[in-house]
Amino acid sequence: MSARPIATTRSASGMPTARLAVWWVIASEIVIFGGLLGSYIMHRLAHGIWADYAANTNPWIGLFNTFVLLTSSLSAVLAHQAAERGDGQRAAKLLYATTGGGLLFICVKAFEWSYEISHGMTISSNTFWSFYYTAAGIHAAHVIAGCIIMLFVAATAKKNLELHRVEVIGIYWHFVDVVWIFLFPLLYIAK
Repeated sequence: MSARPIATTRSASGMPTARLAVWWVIASEIVIFGGLLGSYIMHRLAHGIWADYAANTNPWIGLFNTFVLLTSSLSAVLAHQAAERGDGQRAAKLLYATTGGGLLFICVKAFEWSYEISHGMTISSNTFWSFYYTAAGIHAAHVIAGCIIMLFVAATAKKNLELHRVEVIGIYWHFVDVVWIFLFPLLYIAK
């Protein structure tokens, strides 16, 4: 019998340490995104011209990426259910599907940004584009980080090991999706 690290077996306030840790990470991320989005909304309200700049974003691309992330969230939920049943193989496959959704999101975002940049809409064009690229860029970095972590979690889940991690990465992934649910209407729809 191998000894498991104490961090994976203990709990604080009745909550497993890993779950508590991911909630602390999310709380700190809410501060970052909350400040960014609050600043964006205040600037948007004060600068009517931003509607003209926002009209250059492509809501269909944003809607497609919303569908991709929500679908990937579904596979994360199904992965958690599989892990709860002790089916690490299925959990791993579903986490790979979730990662695929995240990678598709990033590819679409790269296509979108290359189009916008090639048409002169850069981070230094004006304050709207500065906020747009900063908010979407920080979100994209979180998607990439989630995909990388998910690959590690899937590799261990495939061996039926550390199945509690499936829930933890799922919580993080849902947070990434919720952030996008706020970004999508603010950056693409509110014109």
